[in-house]
Amino acid sequence: MSRETIVLGAGMVGVSIAWHLARRGRSVLLVDRRPPGRETSFGNGGLIQREAVRPYPFPQGVGKLLSVLPNRRVDIRYNLRGMLQAAGPLFGYWRHSMPRSHARIIPEYASLIMLSTQEHEPMIEAADAGAMISKDGWLEVYRSQAGLDARVQEARDAAERFGVTHEALDRPGLKQREPLLSDRVLGAIHWTNSWGVDDPGGLVAAYAGSFEREGGRFLQSEIQDVSRIGRGWRVETDGGTHDAQDVVMALGPWAGGWMKRLGYRMPTFVKRGYHMHYAADEPRRLHYWLADAETGYILAPMRAGIRLTTGAELKPLDAPPDYGQLDAAEREARRIYPSLGERLDPEPWKGARPCLSDMKPVIGAAPRHDGLWFAFGHGHQGFTLGPVTGRVMAEMMEGEVPAVEMSPFRADRFGS
Repeated sequence: MSRETIVLGAGMVGVSIAWHLARRGRSVLLVDRRPPGRETSFGNGGLIQREAVRPYPFPQGVGKLLSVLPNRRVDIRYNLRGMLQAAGPLFGYWRHSMPRSHARIIPEYASLIMLSTQEHEPMIEAADAGAMISKDGWLEVYRSQAGLDARVQEARDAAERFGVTHEALDRPGLKQREPLLSDRVLGAIHWTNSWGVDDPGGLVAAYAGSFEREGGRFLQSEIQDVSRIGRGWRVETDGGTHDAQDVVMALGPWAGGWMKRLGYRMPTFVKRGYHMHYAADEPRRLHYWLADAETGYILAPMRAGIRLTTGAELKPLDAPPDYGQLDAAEREARRIYPSLGERLDPEPWKGARPCLSDMKPVIGAAPRHDGLWFAFGHGHQGFTLGPVTGRVMAEMMEGEVPAVEMSPFRADRFGS
C-alpha cells in the first residue's frame, strides 16, 4: 500500500520532492497557499547554475565591510531591524565565510550542484518543458581586469575539481556574443554547462503538472497547523484537515517560523530581492543571461521581457518593500546595456531567499520526530537544486542509499 505523504511548499524544492515521491508510487499531497512556482521560485534570475559550486560568502575584509555601511550598494542593502533580528544567524554566516571554513564547505555544497542539470533533465522531459530551456550557458561580466583575473583562477579550480566548463572572454570575445554591451565591461566568464530558463515560475508549474500526471494531488490552501497525531501527522488548512504518515517541510523563507513551532531552532534568515521586466525589441535583445559580477545584479532574457534581478536585501521577511536597490541596479544596468527599454510591470516583484548560516540547506529527517522531513535553506540556489534535493530526499525516505553523502546537510548539525 502506498505511503501517504504531504509535502508543504510548492516552490521548486517542494514540487521536485513531490514529483520524485509520486514516481516511486507514494500517495502525495502537495500543499501551498499559491499555485506552484508563484512565490520564491517565480522571481529568480532563471539560471540552473551548474557552475555555482562556491556558495556566496559574507563579505570579508575591512574594506568590503566599510563599503557596505553607507547602505548604497547594489549587491547588498540592509536595515537595522533586519540585522538585529537575524544577528545570531548573520554572525554564524560571517564566521562560516572565513576562508578556511568556506573552503571546507565548498566540496560539500558542490556535491549537490554537480548533479543539478543532470537531475533537471528527466523532469524537463517528463514535463515537456524543453522549449523553456537554453543550454548555451551565461555570461559573468567584469569591469576590472583584477576582478576578471581572480574569477578566471576560481573557474579553473572549479573545472579541475568539479567538472565546471567555461571560456574566458576578452573584450572582443565578449563583443562577439553581446554586441550591444558598452565599453564599461572589458571581459567575461562564459559558463558553458549552466542553463537558462525563460520562465522560472512556468517551469515549476510544468513540473507540478507532471507530478499530477503521476497521480499526485495539489491543494491550494493556507496552512494553519502541523501536529503529531498517533504515529502520523495532521496538517490543518483553511480548506480542511489532512492526515499522513510523513510530512515534508519545504516552505522556503517561511520554514524558520514553522521550525520554531515544531520545537526546532535553526539559524535561518532571509535575503530579500526584487525584479522588474523591461522592453527590448528583437534587434536589441540580449542573447545570454548576464550577471554584472562586481556590481551585483542579473539581466535575463525572459518571455516577459528582460528581467533585472537585484542582489541581497537584509531585512525582515515581512518588512515593506524598498525599491532603492532596484533603482540603483537599473541605473548601473543602463550603463553597460544602453538598449534596456522601459519598465513593463506595474510594480516590482519582491521575494526572499531562504538561508542558513553555514550556506548549506537542511535536507533529511527531523532529529526528534519520526515521519517529519526537512528540505529548506537553499539560499540563492533553490531553483538550481530543487530536482537533486527531490531525488536524495526520496531516496532517504524510501530507505535507499542517496546519490550524495548527506551528513553535511543533516538537521542536527546545529544542535537542534
